[in-house]
Amino acid sequence: MHRPFVATLLIFFLSACATQEVATRAAAEAAAAQPAQQPAKPAAAHWLSDVEAITNAGDNAARRGAIAARLDTLGLAWRKAPFEANGKTGENLIAQVGGPADAPLLLIGAHSDRVAVGHGATDNASGSASVLALAERFQRKPLRNHRVAIAFWDLEEEGLLGSKAFVADGTTKPALYVNFDVFGWGDTLWMMAPAQGQQALVDSSRAATQTLQLGFSPGEKYPPTDHLPFLRAGWPAVSYSLVGSEEITQVLDAYAGKKSHTPAKVMRVIHTDQDVLGQVDAEAASRGVDAVEQALRLWDAQGVTAAPAATSGNGG
Repeated sequence: MHRPFVATLLIFFLSACATQEVATRAAAEAAAAQPAQQPAKPAAAHWLSDVEAITNAGDNAARRGAIAARLDTLGLAWRKAPFEANGKTGENLIAQVGGPADAPLLLIGAHSDRVAVGHGATDNASGSASVLALAERFQRKPLRNHRVAIAFWDLEEEGLLGSKAFVADGTTKPALYVNFDVFGWGDTLWMMAPAQGQQALVDSSRAATQTLQLGFSPGEKYPPTDHLPFLRAGWPAVSYSLVGSEEITQVLDAYAGKKSHTPAKVMRVIHTDQDVLGQVDAEAASRGVDAVEQALRLWDAQGVTAAPAATSGNGG
């Protein structure tokens, strides 16, 4: 999740009472000290294994190396896409998954980089692992009406630089970009969806979450992350997070400048030393991935070609 947005929200959290702050921090530290619970379901275990490999890899280059190793294991062709922006050098990873060769492109992605503090398990090894999980599923059973590729963006934390570089290059314009950022726990699928243009995917996401008994919260208000460069270029894009139902209002209230006595868990974890493997819930995340897979298959079955996106600066 983009650093300046998080820093802005933290200003509002400083007004929370000291007792609550101590209590919530103690709870976070206790969770961080515990290893991630080993899930019983194979899909959840595979997701957790990917999160662990990325989290434990080290710096951002090593995190990309862990992702590349997983792509090799899946037998997916991938390439490096180096870029320079704002005096920084970065490297995106792009992989082809499968589907009809002449079909419109569905691009699914997440940022692979992390901030210096913490281990970046929730932000955003969780999102990267979710993209890998979908890649494996769409490789095994391709979509009928879209070909699928996946992307792992570098330097999101420095200002969405990797996704901006991809859009600025303009060589490949997807029919739809689907982003994942912060997908580590919770009972609610939070979807950034423009007011116009993606109603078919909103409807299929709602149907999927109802089937799986997950909460669902779609809307334009959403933290800034790698969907934004696509939208600002007029390219169709959505983004998914998995959080607790109560966290969405807390984050949006803080974003609106309202003081909060109970900061959302996500804001107590990401960009702190509490962003470690022990915070994630693999069973919950796997269920969230199931929901997005079902939603995308329903959307694809309708033969939908995504409409051009509005460029109102959603979420920013």
